[in-house]
Amino acid sequence: MTTIAVDLRRPGLHRRDAMTASFAVVPCDGERLPRDEDAQRVRDMRRLVAARLEQCGLEAMTDDVLVMVSELLTNALVHSGSGEISLSLVVLANDLRIEVRDGMPGVAEPKRPEPSDESGRGLWLLDALVKERRGTWGTYDAGACTWCELPVATGVQR
Repeated sequence: MTTIAVDLRRPGLHRRDAMTASFAVVPCDGERLPRDEDAQRVRDMRRLVAARLEQCGLEAMTDDVLVMVSELLTNALVHSGSGEISLSLVVLANDLRIEVRDGMPGVAEPKRPEPSDESGRGLWLLDALVKERRGTWGTYDAGACTWCELPVATGVQR
């Protein structure tokens, strides 16, 4: 079941929830691929995020934010072993905050993958995109939540 709360107003930028969504998944152990239905939820979340960014007037950030959201959600889906994942976007005064919570503690650290590696690029890619946009990222709650904050006007053109 997916629970979604979206504020469809388009006021100026200030602290407000732009979007919060939670969805149940079949826990994965990192050894097998997620179910198709669970992978579809990541695609659904990307579509919702794209629409919400447009409604907030932040469509210039869409490409990078969708990659970040996809990597954060996929990482939670594949590696956490959790049965529920939540995503939230919060528009702050000058930043967009993205949080993915899987409820399972663990340290998320990017590693530089070898060219022959078939996986392991998600957090490395997230780290690179966040730095390019002059943002920050990290975890809290013992790693049960991974977040990133991006300035909404970085001057980075995509």
